[in-house]
Amino acid sequence: MSQAEATQTIKTRPWSLIARALGHVGVSGRTLVIAAPTLWLLIFFLIPFAVVAKIALSEITLASPPYLPILEWTADGRMIVTLNFGNFQFLLDDPLYISAYLSSIKIAAFSTLIALLIAYPMAYFIARSGERYRNILLMLVILPFWSSFLLRVYAWIGFLKSNGVINNFLMSTGIISDPLPMLQTDFAVYVGIVYTYLPFMILPLYTNLVKLDEALLEAAADLGARPMTTFFTVTLPLSLPGIIAGSMLVFIPAIGEFVIPALLGGPDTLMIGRVLWDEFFSNRDWPVASAVAIAMLIAVVLPIMFMRNVEANIAGDR
Repeated sequence: MSQAEATQTIKTRPWSLIARALGHVGVSGRTLVIAAPTLWLLIFFLIPFAVVAKIALSEITLASPPYLPILEWTADGRMIVTLNFGNFQFLLDDPLYISAYLSSIKIAAFSTLIALLIAYPMAYFIARSGERYRNILLMLVILPFWSSFLLRVYAWIGFLKSNGVINNFLMSTGIISDPLPMLQTDFAVYVGIVYTYLPFMILPLYTNLVKLDEALLEAAADLGARPMTTFFTVTLPLSLPGIIAGSMLVFIPAIGEFVIPALLGGPDTLMIGRVLWDEFFSNRDWPVASAVAIAMLIAVVLPIMFMRNVEANIAGDR
């Protein structure tokens, strides 16, 4: 095909005609590219958030839906807005919610730290492996995602219960005489969260470590730095973006986790996801439940902003 024919073919393609038509009304390709994610955020984040915020500012009532409208029109056409901030005040007055938030942050933060300590050597090993084995190791990391999340959490019940795999092994080898209480404890929740979200920590770390310039490591070794010194002065600082990205990917879903605490945790395991479920479906107090959800969103956004500032400072120092 000659260049003239190729040019003519491109000119007659449908998308080319559409782009030309949009250009006539002032809509450029760049505008369309920006419009797609903006429209996505508007439909799937801002509008649902506005609905939740509206319910959080309403009052509970015995009706369906179980809350009063915040906007009402009088007979003479006036609009009356009734905002009830008491739902947010109720969260501060009741120690249950504060304890649930603090417990969620503690469990999520500690789980993130454990996941980081496990994931870093794994990601480092995968990044330093030969290309022949690297894809196989990465596939083993993401292989659990091929099965149901709920099924994987249920499987841990078989491992952690009194007559489960772990207790039977320890008693059969004589290490313990009585079964260890592991299921329905905070320990089981930590195990479930770390196991479930470990790939989210490994993959960003691997992506960062595999791009690490080995010339820097060789230069440090030529200057007399020991391997441990090289790790703490070169590898670890350069991998901070991967650490931050992985930590956010683990911490954010872990703080609002509901399924794992419900299946593996005990009655004393208090997390905000379970409180949110109880308010919505047991108490049918949608305004308070919406206020809990918004407060949880704020509790998630603040660490994200902190991490982003740290990441920006790291990038600025380079």
